[in-house]
Amino acid sequence: MILRGKPTRKKKSSRSVVRSGLHQLWLVLGLTFATGVWWGYREVKSFFTPPEAIIVLGGHESRERFAAKLALEHPELPIWVSSGSPKAYVKRIFAKEGVNTNPAHLHLDYRAVDTVTNFTTLVNDLKKHGVDSVYLVTSDNHMRRARIVGEIVLGSQGIMIKPLAVPSDAPSEPIEKSLRDGARAVLWLIMGSTGEDLKDH
Repeated sequence: MILRGKPTRKKKSSRSVVRSGLHQLWLVLGLTFATGVWWGYREVKSFFTPPEAIIVLGGHESRERFAAKLALEHPELPIWVSSGSPKAYVKRIFAKEGVNTNPAHLHLDYRAVDTVTNFTTLVNDLKKHGVDSVYLVTSDNHMRRARIVGEIVLGSQGIMIKPLAVPSDAPSEPIEKSLRDGARAVLWLIMGSTGEDLKDH
């Protein structure tokens, strides 16, 4: 009776391991470079494309007050406030600065429930109004996440972003929130879903 041992798997040669590692490294470097080039292009184009609207991400009254002063400097720009303070209160803030609060000029939208939906609920409205560039108003500690999501969602429709951060005493958000919401924004592009199950509970 002949006993056969288990076939031994050939170990990868050190050369093939190095080759595989180099391939992965070049892939990461290539993606990083491509992302950097794309981001740089968006930055330059944004610099030369004057904003045609103001978007205010709700959550803090200070953002609405900042936007009201900005709107006074740019009375020709329509304003979208996404899930901000109650309607009557927002209108008072803008009216106090002398800003036109006509619904055709000051759009108060309450469909959004988080940062991702701030953008996904407004993007079609912006396109319908022919907006190609916006001022983005939110708190400084929230701006990184808002920009990542905005660049994906609005950028997919060719809309440029000029960020205007409102000073805040709050600490910067953890990078994990930006990465999570960036992934949700990509999911929205691919599937049409904002992936709310990925949110913190």
